[in-house]
Amino acid sequence: MTPLAEVVVGLVVVVGLVGAVVQVYPGGLIVLGAVAVWGVVTGGPVGWTVLTVAALAVLGSAVAKYLLAGRYLTRAGVPGRSLLAGAVLGVVGFFVVPVVGLALGFVLGVYLAELARRHEQGAAWRATVVAMKATGLTILIELAGALVATGAWVIGLFLAG
Repeated sequence: MTPLAEVVVGLVVVVGLVGAVVQVYPGGLIVLGAVAVWGVVTGGPVGWTVLTVAALAVLGSAVAKYLLAGRYLTRAGVPGRSLLAGAVLGVVGFFVVPVVGLALGFVLGVYLAELARRHEQGAAWRATVVAMKATGLTILIELAGALVATGAWVIGLFLAG
């Protein structure tokens, strides 16, 4: 792979890492896609090993984030329909309020759904905080998987080069 192509792969990896944090697009999958292109083009034991490690990290983190966040929310008694309300208002907020609308809409949606369900502001807010913590947990897990894939790629660059 040419140095210019490796720079392009690196830029795509950075875009993916940003996506893992902001959660507007699938950052982990973008990192995996970039590393997969590099691994296939590079080939050999290094390319395929890096691709395997990256795939295990990103796909493993994708499974882990849903299992752990789901368990966390279930233990706290926050139903999926409250998260769905948060997601819907988050999408609306994304278009209504630039930059922060997604987060504001999510919080407002979960809060309103929990307020309608529980009929108590304190309980609704506590459930909203739990949902925000679970969301933060999913971001950290996805970022960890993307960082492991990125690390494998960087090591692969040195080994292949």
